[in-house]
Amino acid sequence: MAGTLTFDALKKAVSNGEIDTVLTCIIDMQGRLMGKRFHAQHFIDSAYEETHCCNYLLATDLEMYTVEGYASTSWAGGYGDYVMKPDLETLRPVPWLQGTAMVLCDLLDHNTHKPVPHSPRALLKAQVAKLAEMGLSVMAATELEFFLFEKGFEELRKSGYRPLEPISGYNEDYSILQTTREEHVMRPIRNHLYKAGIPIENSKGEAESGQEELNIRYAPALDTADYHTIAKNAVKEIAHMQGHAASFMAKWRPDKVGSATHVHQSLWDSNGTNVFVDPDKQHGMSELMQNYVAGLIKYAPESTYFFAPYINSYKRFQKGSFAPTKTAWSVDNRTAGFRLCGEGTKALRIECRIGGADLNPYLAIAAQLAAGIKGIEDKLPLGAATDGDIYDATGGNEIPINLRDAKDLLKSSSFFREAFGEAVVDHYVRAAEWEIEDFDRAVTDYEIARGFERA
Repeated sequence: MAGTLTFDALKKAVSNGEIDTVLTCIIDMQGRLMGKRFHAQHFIDSAYEETHCCNYLLATDLEMYTVEGYASTSWAGGYGDYVMKPDLETLRPVPWLQGTAMVLCDLLDHNTHKPVPHSPRALLKAQVAKLAEMGLSVMAATELEFFLFEKGFEELRKSGYRPLEPISGYNEDYSILQTTREEHVMRPIRNHLYKAGIPIENSKGEAESGQEELNIRYAPALDTADYHTIAKNAVKEIAHMQGHAASFMAKWRPDKVGSATHVHQSLWDSNGTNVFVDPDKQHGMSELMQNYVAGLIKYAPESTYFFAPYINSYKRFQKGSFAPTKTAWSVDNRTAGFRLCGEGTKALRIECRIGGADLNPYLAIAAQLAAGIKGIEDKLPLGAATDGDIYDATGGNEIPINLRDAKDLLKSSSFFREAFGEAVVDHYVRAAEWEIEDFDRAVTDYEIARGFERA
C-alpha cells in the first residue's frame, strides 16, 4: 500500500529535511493514540529500539484520572514504566502534520520485556496467533461512523458543549449534495489517510444530519485495528484544522441515531482461500463458518463490554435505530446483531453490528476472534437465520441494556477468563466498574430539569 515508510526511507527523509518529528504511539484502553514526539534524528539514532512511558496509561479513564483498584499498577506500586517497543512495520508519514512520521509501539514489561497481557494490541495479537496455530488468518474491516459539528472543539468546550449543532441540517444518508458541502473536511481526511498508507475506500453521508461514514479496505486483523485507530485520530485532527469538531460518541442526542463501528470478518487459509465459503451449503456458509458464527452469537452478551465500554454506549441500542437489540443473525438484514454479507460470492463474511463508534477496535476484534475460535473448537451448531424485523422477533439473546449488566456478564465469564486470562478480565472489569462509579456520582441535566421544581 502506498504511503508506508521503511526505516531506510525514514533515514533518508530525515537527512534531506523532509521529516523532523516522529510520533511514537501506544494504544490505551480507550483506543486512543498516546505517546511522545521525538526529534526525528534522535529517533533514528536510538529511540527506534525502545523508549518508555508511565504504566498508568493502561489504568486511567477518559479524563486520565488515576483509578484505584487495578492490580497491574497503583499509587502503592509507584506507577513505574512500561517499555514502548516501536513496531517498524507500522512506520508511516503523517501528511496532515508538517514534517511528521508516526510509528505504533507494543507495550512490554519493564523488567521482563514480555508483552503486557492487558494491552489492547497484545490481546489482539494473541488471538491472531491462536488462529495461526490452526492454520488460519483473519481478514477484517471496520466502518467508522461519526458526527461533524459546525463549531470546533475549543469553542464547544468553553460553552459547556451547548448548543451542539451538526454541520448539516438534515439526514444526509448517501446524499451527494450535502456531502459536497462537507468536502473541505472529508476530502483531506480521505486523501491524507491514503497517503499515510491507510487503504481508504470511500466516505459517505450517514443516516442523520451531520453524520459521516469512513470505510477502509479489509486487511489482516491487526492492520485493520491499526488503520481504524490512526483514522479516528486523524478525523479529529483534520476536522479541528478546518474549524470543526468530530465526535465518536455512541449517542450524542436522544432524538438522533447513534454512531456505530461495524466489524466485518472472514477466515482464510494459507492458500489465500476464504474458508467461510462452501457453495454446497445453505447460504454458501461452510461448516467452519457456521461454527464460528455460532460462537459469536453464544458469547455476544459476555463480549458486549468490549463493544460498548461506557454508560453512553448503551443509549444506541433502541428499536428502529439500525442499532441491534438482539444477538440473532440474519442474511443481509440490518436489524440483526450479526449480518451475513456477500451471500453467493467469494467475499462471504459476517458483520458484527453491535459495536459503537466509541469502541476500542483491538479489544472488539480480539473478543470476536476468541468467541469464533471457541465456536470452531466446540463445533457449535448454528441455528436458523432470523428473518424480518428482528426488533420484534421472539427468542434469541438480548444485548445487555446497560454497562452494569455487561460488566457483570464479563466478570462471571469463565469463557473469557480462559481465553484472555484471569488478570486481563479483572483489569477490564475494573475499568467498567469505575465508569459506573463515576457516573453514579453525577447529577445530570435530566435530573435537574425533571426534579428541581417538582420533586
